Amino acid sequence: MSTSDYDNTPEVALSSTTLTLLEGFLDAAWMERNLSPNTLGAYRSDLLILAHWLARRDRSPLEADAADLGAFLAERRTQVKPRSLARLLSALRHFYRYQVRIGVLASDPTRDLQRPRESRDLPGFLSEAEVERLLAAPDTDTPLGRRDRAMLEVLYACGLRVSELVNLPLSRVNLHAGWLRIIGKGNRERLVPLGEDAVTWLERYLPERPVLHDRPCDTVFLTHHGAGMTRQAFWYRIKQHAATAGINTPLSPHTLRHAFATHLVNHGADLRAVQLLLGHRDLSTTQIYTHVARERLQRLHARHHPRG
Repeated sequence: MSTSDYDNTPEVALSSTTLTLLEGFLDAAWMERNLSPNTLGAYRSDLLILAHWLARRDRSPLEADAADLGAFLAERRTQVKPRSLARLLSALRHFYRYQVRIGVLASDPTRDLQRPRESRDLPGFLSEAEVERLLAAPDTDTPLGRRDRAMLEVLYACGLRVSELVNLPLSRVNLHAGWLRIIGKGNRERLVPLGEDAVTWLERYLPERPVLHDRPCDTVFLTHHGAGMTRQAFWYRIKQHAATAGINTPLSPHTLRHAFATHLVNHGADLRAVQLLLGHRDLSTTQIYTHVARERLQRLHARHHPRG
């Protein structure tokens, strides 16, 4: 969307000073916070929209006060989803806090801005019985079936993102100790336990891994050509196995990751432990699963309390 699509006022060209100001912040954010290219791109877009909005009102980002930013957010609230609005507020806060930190501004105009309430619907997930059917769907009498069974077992046992699974190197798998060392979003590292079933299927699959041009490949899960597995190839396989298992629940590439988290919480796992296993930076991201724990507590209360 163009920065002028949300009102009818002609777009005003930004000064070189404003553009330099924004790029200086983005460079610092990349260096200091190790933001992904997607996040940096979103921040750049958000800050450019703000800068154009202010320019049409004869103000620059450094001249904006809390009233200006509140009016801007109020207008944007009618244009974007709550998640995008929350990201926008995050970009503004980081931008203005940076300006205060380097001494460009004396105070932070975003200090009293309220975070918009964000809908956090639980992603679709599979029941434990459905997961068992999905795990059992690959034909383990074939090498590809054993590979797929190992992939599904690892994905569910560890709650990995699909990208983390298909890019998993052998050097980060310790079958003897039963752990994976995962490099996740933001280049953050975490240790994740494998579990007995995942270890068992990896031990069956790994000796059969093909090689590419007679050279060892460090990626754990390979195609029958010896190349690394792609997200698209894995997604195709999981849909095939779901059909074999008779699962009609709508699936997403992260269905087993959501099932992993939901089932852990449902069995009483501590939310901060689940946060660490999933690799979430913020506990609020993990809290979408707490409704499952509440339902479990309600059932326990109803079953065991004398006045339940």
